[in-house]
Amino acid sequence: MNPTKEELMEAKTSTKQCWLDIRSAGESAAALCQEALHHGFDAIVAAEPADLAPLPPTVTRVLLPAGADLPADFGVADLVVVDPAVHGSPRLLAQRHPERRFGAYVEVTDKESLERACASVRGDECTVLRFRDPTNIPLEIVLAAAAAARHPEAAAGAEASGPGLIITAMDRVADAPVHLGVLEHGPGGLMLAPTAPGQAARLRDVVTSKPEPLKLVTLTVTAITHAGMGERACVDTCTYLEKDEGILVGSRAKGMVLCVSETHPLPYMPTRPFRVNAGAIMSYTLADPEHTRYLSELGAGDPVLAVGADGRTRHVIVGRVKIETRPLLSIDAVSDSGERVNVIVQDDWHVRILGPGAAVLNSTALQPGDRILGYLAQRERHVGYPIDEFCKEQ
Repeated sequence: MNPTKEELMEAKTSTKQCWLDIRSAGESAAALCQEALHHGFDAIVAAEPADLAPLPPTVTRVLLPAGADLPADFGVADLVVVDPAVHGSPRLLAQRHPERRFGAYVEVTDKESLERACASVRGDECTVLRFRDPTNIPLEIVLAAAAAARHPEAAAGAEASGPGLIITAMDRVADAPVHLGVLEHGPGGLMLAPTAPGQAARLRDVVTSKPEPLKLVTLTVTAITHAGMGERACVDTCTYLEKDEGILVGSRAKGMVLCVSETHPLPYMPTRPFRVNAGAIMSYTLADPEHTRYLSELGAGDPVLAVGADGRTRHVIVGRVKIETRPLLSIDAVSDSGERVNVIVQDDWHVRILGPGAAVLNSTALQPGDRILGYLAQRERHVGYPIDEFCKEQ
């Protein structure tokens, strides 16, 4: 079945672009361009037409000229990005040069420049933005203006021909997740002026990074044992967790059980949809699909992998970990292929485990023969990293 127009638009808007800015790269420009091309960058930005000449047509060649005068010849530039306050309207320039595409560059420093940025994203084909101050509020306002342009009746009469591509300039790869997370969607792409080799590759990794789903398995409970007293960890995240979502926890790195979030009501206490009452402090969990962490190691600001009953995954941030002494319950289970799994959790009914079909099972009510969801890693772990070596956990 062919994708619908709406599905194609969704795919297009969900793919974030990576732009390389070589305007201040000097002698390292050629090497940086080769790195960007190798990693599939979408565009390379230069101040002079001659700097774009060696680039292949497989990448968008963007001219962002310096000074008040535009060059007489744009060379091979596919897109010319101008400062509307200096060079004039990109839409008028496109009428004069119909063979060329034009966009706007706006440095947001105050209310007036913010208004120019909002006007540009409503009607220009492309807007490149740089924000002077360390706040995300101007970008939020610009993205909201672009969203309003998708619904002209909500734009309060503003001139709107539909939102164009929004690219935000940044100085560090570390800023990329922040830009991409603004209003949950972020801009259409990011522009980086690298200061060293390798930064382009890291930006591409950040932009394209998306946790892959895990292949969960069904485990059969074989034994339930009251294990005595010990320390257990509640993992409180900075995110609302879904009703079929939790984190994987296990006493052994190669086998874990899906412990569900406290999103389901019980008497005597309110729900805490940000929390997973996870397990004993020595238990493993997944920080990402490849790396494990002990629950005792997790702290505020650390990432942990949230996993749904269908195997979908996403990174969430830990807000705190509460470690307290509680009665413990040891749950043994086995996969259909014979792998043994154990998890030790707090011995109380509000600690729950997910079963097939996202069934929510009170851990204290589990009995041998019950079926629960788990995950079997294929490799051993050493300090959290997968490794091929002999390792026996029991």
